[in-house]
Amino acid sequence: MELRTLRYFVAVAEELHFGRAALRLHISQPPLSRAVRQLEAEVGAVLLDRSPAGVTLTAAGAVLLEEARALLERAALARERVAAAAGPGAITVGVLGGEGGNGGDGGAGLSRLAAAFRRRHPGVEVRVREADLSDPTCGLHAGRVDVALTRGPFQETGLSVRTLRTDAVGALLRADDPLARRASLRLADLAQRRWFRFPPGTDPLWQSYWGGGVPREGPVVRAVVECRQAVLWNGTIGMTLLDHPPSPGLVVIPLTDMPPSPLVAAWNKNNADALVHSFVRAATGLHREQERQSCGVAGRFRGAAGGLDGGG
Repeated sequence: MELRTLRYFVAVAEELHFGRAALRLHISQPPLSRAVRQLEAEVGAVLLDRSPAGVTLTAAGAVLLEEARALLERAALARERVAAAAGPGAITVGVLGGEGGNGGDGGAGLSRLAAAFRRRHPGVEVRVREADLSDPTCGLHAGRVDVALTRGPFQETGLSVRTLRTDAVGALLRADDPLARRASLRLADLAQRRWFRFPPGTDPLWQSYWGGGVPREGPVVRAVVECRQAVLWNGTIGMTLLDHPPSPGLVVIPLTDMPPSPLVAAWNKNNADALVHSFVRAATGLHREQERQSCGVAGRFRGAAGGLDGGG
């Protein structure tokens, strides 16, 4: 029973959907389905009831889910303890510069992650390398960093990528732009405009996403501040995260036909460094906890709203 197969099963059991689990694992669906069926054959029990609407856990599947989570946690802790015994060590983390890789929380997310990682590895030296917008992998392919906190999409050849959350994007416009008064926009509304764009040679998937899926004409930028200044001074347009507070004189208008931007942790597939995997686990756990807290707040708000609606 391989740890990788158990990770696959846990993803399906938690998502209750093979398609969503495959997206979470960054693999295609057929090998995921084969791995789960091989696991069922290995344990001699049906673990999942499959239907067109999704999957549900069988009684045997529920037991294995609990055991698999415990085994994966113990394996991760074993790697961390071995790494600690080997010495403090060091890790280099790549981030996109100028808030490019994070939500509009003023760096609070990175601060919480730093605190969580320090609790696990108080003696480890963490070096942070800031990359510009022309390299969404933050130096991973070049071997400059061990792990990257960045945004997709980008070419993932040779990399492992884990999505931490997704964030809506909008059009960045000057406040006096005629479109700035709109409640929302579609890409077609921006088709004839000049867009800021990244330098030639930038990852094509990354370039395409931030250009709305088509080649654009306009000034070349490498940093978030250059994007904003291109809009402010020249009336150029582009995209940014919807929750990024715009500079004075600029506005962000939701784009209804753009998929959200994924915040991801990425590392080289052949990197077995326990510190890297511990860092990814810390980032994943932090964002899952934040998601649970957000869902709890939303549920309490809906309950309160329901009480108000039903009063009188």
